[in-house]
Amino acid sequence: MSARNILVINCGSSSIKFALVNEAQETFMLSGLAERLGSPEAVLHWQQGEQKDSLVLPGADHRLALSHLLPVVQQAAAGELHGIGHRVVHGGEHFSGASRLDATSLQAIRQVAPLAPLHNPANLQGIEAAMKLFPELVQVAVFDTAFHQSLPEHAYRYAVPQALYAEHGVRRYGFHGTSHHYVSRQAAQMSDLAYDASSWLVAHLGNGSSTCAVENGHSRDTSMGLTPLEGLVMGTRSGDVDPNLHGHLARTLGWSLERIDSMLNKDSGLLGLSGLSNDMRTLEQAREQGHAGATLAIEVFCYRLAKSLAAMSCALRRLDGLIFTGGIGENSALIRSKTVNHLSLLGLQLDAQANVRCVRGVAGAIHADGHPRVLVVPTNEERQIALDTLALLD
Repeated sequence: MSARNILVINCGSSSIKFALVNEAQETFMLSGLAERLGSPEAVLHWQQGEQKDSLVLPGADHRLALSHLLPVVQQAAAGELHGIGHRVVHGGEHFSGASRLDATSLQAIRQVAPLAPLHNPANLQGIEAAMKLFPELVQVAVFDTAFHQSLPEHAYRYAVPQALYAEHGVRRYGFHGTSHHYVSRQAAQMSDLAYDASSWLVAHLGNGSSTCAVENGHSRDTSMGLTPLEGLVMGTRSGDVDPNLHGHLARTLGWSLERIDSMLNKDSGLLGLSGLSNDMRTLEQAREQGHAGATLAIEVFCYRLAKSLAAMSCALRRLDGLIFTGGIGENSALIRSKTVNHLSLLGLQLDAQANVRCVRGVAGAIHADGHPRVLVVPTNEERQIALDTLALLD
């Protein structure tokens, strides 16, 4: 049987990120982005090999953008498209793995939408549009939360009244599961270890960041919680703060719940600490020039990351290695070095030359001889979504 082609779709409220993945090829056959959907500036961009193209689609919605994308996909796949994999942010407790999309699974995704009000409705828009345009194709939902459904109860429960969990699903879910799954499997292959007999600490670092403890192919703990706000310092998200901060700001400043929520999600993190930017590249340049805010933001980011990784180690019985991935994790030798310096109790130490070498897609080991394994592993969430889709086709 010839290698199969899967179209991977990731829909936001005004965008569609897509990739055409062939199971036998490392690089995407086609990739691109439809952005500013619903506005006069809506546009579809795509790249096939070295060739880049764009199509202006004034006022286009998700369905119209997908209808223009279809001929491009079919041409790139030579008419051989075998399925569509959709990224869905939140699967709640209903989904512990990828799911074939039908009326029942769609209703379950709608039911957990209150847990991800910014993401699941947008994901559903793309799914419903694609199902109307490709009714003959198998379509699969792959959930950011599903990989973390293996967390033990003592790791996912909050110490709040039982009724909030039983009646409203208030618990820790975790996110970035597709990335944590992919890179931990890749790390095992790179290290000649069986995935189902290996243990990893994973740091997925980007504008959104999270850590994860992966044991024998299963997530055992992770830093994000009910929402992606819990855990690490991120680009514009605060990560962990005193739970009573909301009450304090409401009482002392008269802030509304909406204003506090917006501040913690959009004005905090690296941006809030530095007063400059949420982009780590900008902050590293500013730090070199003596910018105090940028310097502080980097120090807090690395310390809080190391603190989280140390906490994640409680979920493992042994450690086969630490993995750095995501835009920052794959490209910032400074962040990796500062973070590992805080983890001397775990015996971690980097090889400075190897650390500097592993940037811009270069994977590899960066630990010093005689010290526990530290790896840089580029993530590929689109490929993992395609693999999960193919597994259901099989």
